[in-house]
Amino acid sequence: MATTSDQSALSVAADKDAPPRRKLGSLRMIWHYASNYPVQLIVAAVALGIAALATLAIPYQFKEMIDSGFVAGGGDVSPHFRFFYVIVVVLAVATALRFYFVSWLGERTVADIRQAVQKNLLRLAPGFFEENRPSEIASRMTSDTTIIEQVVGTTVSVALRNMVMGIGGIAYLFSLSPKLTGGILIGIPVIIMPIVLLGRKLQNVSRSSQDRVADIGATTSEQLGAMKIVQAFGQESREAERFTLAVENNFATAKRRIRLRAVMTAIVIGLLFGAITTLLWYGAAGVAAGTITGGTIAAFVLTGGLVAGAFGALTEVYGDLLRAAGAAERLSELLNAEPSIAPPARPRPFPEPPVGTLEFAHVEFRYPTRPDAPALHDFSLAIRPRETVAIVGPSGAGKSTLFQLAERFYDPQGGEILLDGVPLTAADPADIRARIAMVPQETVIFAASARDNLRYGNWNASDDELWDAARAANAEEFLRKLPDGLDTYMGEGGARLSGGQRQRVAIARALLRRAPLLLLDEATSALDAESEKLVQDALETLMHDRTTVVIAHRLATVRAADRIVVMDEGRIVEEGCHDDLVAADGLYARLARLQFQDKLSPA
Repeated sequence: MATTSDQSALSVAADKDAPPRRKLGSLRMIWHYASNYPVQLIVAAVALGIAALATLAIPYQFKEMIDSGFVAGGGDVSPHFRFFYVIVVVLAVATALRFYFVSWLGERTVADIRQAVQKNLLRLAPGFFEENRPSEIASRMTSDTTIIEQVVGTTVSVALRNMVMGIGGIAYLFSLSPKLTGGILIGIPVIIMPIVLLGRKLQNVSRSSQDRVADIGATTSEQLGAMKIVQAFGQESREAERFTLAVENNFATAKRRIRLRAVMTAIVIGLLFGAITTLLWYGAAGVAAGTITGGTIAAFVLTGGLVAGAFGALTEVYGDLLRAAGAAERLSELLNAEPSIAPPARPRPFPEPPVGTLEFAHVEFRYPTRPDAPALHDFSLAIRPRETVAIVGPSGAGKSTLFQLAERFYDPQGGEILLDGVPLTAADPADIRARIAMVPQETVIFAASARDNLRYGNWNASDDELWDAARAANAEEFLRKLPDGLDTYMGEGGARLSGGQRQRVAIARALLRRAPLLLLDEATSALDAESEKLVQDALETLMHDRTTVVIAHRLATVRAADRIVVMDEGRIVEEGCHDDLVAADGLYARLARLQFQDKLSPA
């Protein structure tokens, strides 16, 4: 049964197409990060206001030029054109400043959000990533943040500029002709109504569209990561069809979004410009009747066009803001997810120097994704200091689960686990993991240099310490042959190394950890005989003077263990040394016959 924080964190994977709860309120998260840069915000706002006012000054100058120059008959219009040049310069400089600072804010805000989300993801327990695909999370970190960057760096600026121009333009229209402007204001509610009604539908479709984009990213990542399997089994066409389905689903959702935005834009612009045309018709009649000057109607036409364009642009801006709200909500879910495994308020310290004991006491455990299938049932095991214990059993017996619980990636639903006499739930997870070194079956090599991969065990290790560890792990020879030595880039997943070499790098990494408890998860199971011998020799060095728990697969590891624990269906069914267990002719003997065949003679 998942904890409350599990349920809260894993709600990210809930019904994706459910209507967003916070609507545009989700944009507060974006503002929270953008407001950390007040100087840039102020400069951008001032530049934006100056640019908008400079734009509105153009109709005013046209009015003055027409009324005092052309209509007055032969008046000097040169000062008006010189003033036009001033307006152009002010508009150009202000627009450039606005563009620079809002673009800077967009990039900086997205960078901060990405860092905050990633920092929180690194706190979350593995159970979160069982129910939330890492590839989909990666898509959120790219596609959703790109939407936010566009909104902060462009859309918000456009929205504010058009709001200033719209409000300033209406104020100027009132000064020109209150009667005509009043008619415009009466029509505004008619224009806003479709924005509100269609906007609600558009928001839901926008979030669904973003989810479909995430599906494309997840499918692409999965297929590229498994390309050898895809091609080996001749499934290229099926995977192409699966990708096509994801793309077409995204396109279908995008069409709905585009259709709604197109309809909304058409309705609003049609109503707006229709109203402007009608009012200008009456304005033209006023010019003919002599109640309005030619300059006034020219300024009214230009300003009315700017106001209409401003409100028309706001309809598109609203659609972008809705998309950003959906993106912000999806990122907020990741940002606000609480780890199910967290340090207690007052963590208990471990004894110094380390003892090296590990004890499972009546442990009950079910994985969050498999609540009906117990992985461990009433499991008890006490491991003594510097003892080597081999864990064997059929697939699904619960062997790897012991390591997951020992590292406190999960907490058991019942019972207790103690490291050096301290319950794991009472200790800081970081302190627990500092006392453990693990060599997994599937070695993780990062797309970085050999030095950085080794230093994962101890980031402050010197080069001499790195080479000492490499030598002890039988990795020195091939590392020295690399083109740039420890500075050689390892490639994606350690592509420049063989399986045995990757394992020896992992062993060197564990040696640098200098931890009192060592966990080995079938570290030689997939190696050829020569690589196995080298890795096995390195493991013997690593296991020296440490408490070691080995998920055993190779006979040599089993024979070398002080104790063999046989598991089945989450329980211990046998325990003893190799010869005694073979003689007992139980599950261990049966597994040994299958795995080791003629190698069963007593040592």
